[in-house]
Amino acid sequence: MMEFVLWIWGFWIARTVVFTLLVTVGLLLAVAYLTYAERKVMGAMQRRQGPMTVGPFGLLQPIADGIKLFSKETIIPEQAHRVVFLMAPMILFALSLIAWVVIPFDKDWVLANINVGILYLFAISSMGVYGVVMAGWASNSRYAFLGALRSASQMVSYEVSMGLIIVCVLLVAGSLNLQEIVLAPRPFWTQVLLFPMFIVFTISILAETNRAPFDLPEGESEITGGFMVEYSAMTFALFFLGEYANMILMSAIAVTLFLGGWLPPFGLAFLSFVPGIIWFALKVAFMLFVFIWARATLPRFRYDQLMRLGWKVFLPLTLVWVVMTAGLLMTFNALPGQNDGAYAYESTANIPANIKAEQ
Repeated sequence: MMEFVLWIWGFWIARTVVFTLLVTVGLLLAVAYLTYAERKVMGAMQRRQGPMTVGPFGLLQPIADGIKLFSKETIIPEQAHRVVFLMAPMILFALSLIAWVVIPFDKDWVLANINVGILYLFAISSMGVYGVVMAGWASNSRYAFLGALRSASQMVSYEVSMGLIIVCVLLVAGSLNLQEIVLAPRPFWTQVLLFPMFIVFTISILAETNRAPFDLPEGESEITGGFMVEYSAMTFALFFLGEYANMILMSAIAVTLFLGGWLPPFGLAFLSFVPGIIWFALKVAFMLFVFIWARATLPRFRYDQLMRLGWKVFLPLTLVWVVMTAGLLMTFNALPGQNDGAYAYESTANIPANIKAEQ
């Protein structure tokens, strides 16, 4: 009996290690080639070629950039706090990796299927502020510290709205488990109700990841490179990798909460033969295209405009939407677990038959 238990434990440990390595290596490759895709897409939007010299169609450009950053010397300022200075980029990059343990790529394709997965994600994304503030303070530079304060206030401001948006989704889904959120039956009218929150969430994750038009921590005419102005070589590369990994993570969260995760788009049952992980990857790619599209199209906000949008527009709007969502769900007796037959039939109409059977 003991040997059987040990065998089971060994199997699960090996499975966890293999899955973790697949996710980590896949994410690093995705980050590398997201930089390539961004340069190519922005080049097409601006009538340029983009990367085209290193390798066929420039496909080896991310590898060349990585070799260049690895081979450069890491310079630490004399007055910097060395330990905190080196820990800050490691923390930011590590946070962007460990959040993936609760992201479901397909039915039961998740490393840790915990019942409070959305709270775990929100906690991990909130901790990114620590790495930013540590980087700004440890550099012992006024420019870096000012950039860290701007970035921290920006991230905290938009996390409040993001939290309220997630509450709206939880009211409709009735669960904190990410797999159950994807599979939760949603009547068509609740999807229409959540659509404005999807738009606000998309704008908020642009601000959360410090992406254009909300790239306020960096400003060549004001505070140069922001909180990472004193970083170079591999320490700078970790910030760079962390930013792009966070873009992919936030896109995956948006897909899981609003776009049906691994399910076929618009509940089209005849498309259910396509593996769920393919649909998940395509939806994440669409969200990443929105990131790039916004950077290539929209002018940069001023800092006061950024704060005004977060506190005076998004916060009141999301508060009102939480109350309205709860009120409508109670009025129409559509709270999770309390649906009558009509609503239950309507809510499952868009889910493919094979998914219904699994439920």
